[in-house]
Amino acid sequence: MNMELDNENIRYDCQRGCIVTHENSSEPQVEYRPGCCKLEVYDWLKGISQEQYNNLFEVRFKNTRKGIYLNASGQTIKTGDFVVVEASNGHDLGIVTLEGPIVAHQIAAKEIDVQSSAPKKIYRKAKSFDIEKWMEATYREQETMIRSRQIANELGLEMKIGDVEFQGDGTKAIFYYIADGRVDFRQLIKRFAEEFKIRIEMKQIGARQEAGLIGGLGVCGRELCCSNYICSFQSISTSAAKIQDLSLNPQKLAGQCGKLKCCLNYETANYQDARSRIPKVHDPLELEDGQAFLMKTDILREVLFFSYDKSSFSHLFALTAEQVKDIIKMNRNGVKAPSLKEDLVPEAPEFVTAVGDDSITRFDKSSRKRKKRNRSRR
Repeated sequence: MNMELDNENIRYDCQRGCIVTHENSSEPQVEYRPGCCKLEVYDWLKGISQEQYNNLFEVRFKNTRKGIYLNASGQTIKTGDFVVVEASNGHDLGIVTLEGPIVAHQIAAKEIDVQSSAPKKIYRKAKSFDIEKWMEATYREQETMIRSRQIANELGLEMKIGDVEFQGDGTKAIFYYIADGRVDFRQLIKRFAEEFKIRIEMKQIGARQEAGLIGGLGVCGRELCCSNYICSFQSISTSAAKIQDLSLNPQKLAGQCGKLKCCLNYETANYQDARSRIPKVHDPLELEDGQAFLMKTDILREVLFFSYDKSSFSHLFALTAEQVKDIIKMNRNGVKAPSLKEDLVPEAPEFVTAVGDDSITRFDKSSRKRKKRNRSRR
């Protein structure tokens, strides 16, 4: 159970979004902690009643597993309640995270057809012995994951078990694994069943999901997006880097998971919109005093830089996208455009070193001066 120790009596379980309080004289108390992790959804329709979704609730479990459940208990259920819900075999225990009309937006976002397939049921609110049994099962997860990795290694399987999630009644466990190819689970599941005395379910996850479970810091210095808020992963290709004129260096484009960074998609739409207004320059511009060659393009500013010498970046002339369109139109009509040297001033390349304009040996020089001063004082 991945918890962070706050003090001797309080533990935070961020994988399930709850707080476990241990008192010396009483049993452990478990409470829901809103906003604990990336699965939190802000209920901007709180306080609004709607009869259609009065009995539908969103229930969350470990990591990114969520579901829409129907309240068939007849009890009054609200956000933050621990509930016993229907499972494929036995029952599970989860936390109610959303209620009311906001559930309809979650149903639409996840494309769940409530009419054709009836959602699973909420049996009742969890009682103290349900929570105790659930906590006992969750405490076994870390030990089970370590032992399952050892068994997979003994069998010589090319796979990695990233996480283990026990069902609320402790009779079933989901093993999340990562594998590049196909894995034969027949012997593995047999060993797991003999070792752990539970039902086994194997669920494959990708490298991005694994990075989200483990967490870490990106090259930007912030927490990984996959562990902070991303739940659904979109396909990312090198075309997103090409549109933004980024270097196609795999070491720079890859994230902690070894795949292309998710943040490549963040500004792709803005670059596509800006590129739609920038003309495609296939040939040099025909001017009265020669030809101007396209050297570089500032996509977001919609500015193109031209030079009379195609092998030099020392004297660049900046033209807006509209100015370039006008010159191309004039060239197609057989007319040469006026010289760029008359109205425009060449711009220097906008390159700034990481340490600034000063010399990196400036500190050495200052230390030498101090030594000379100290000697003169003596």
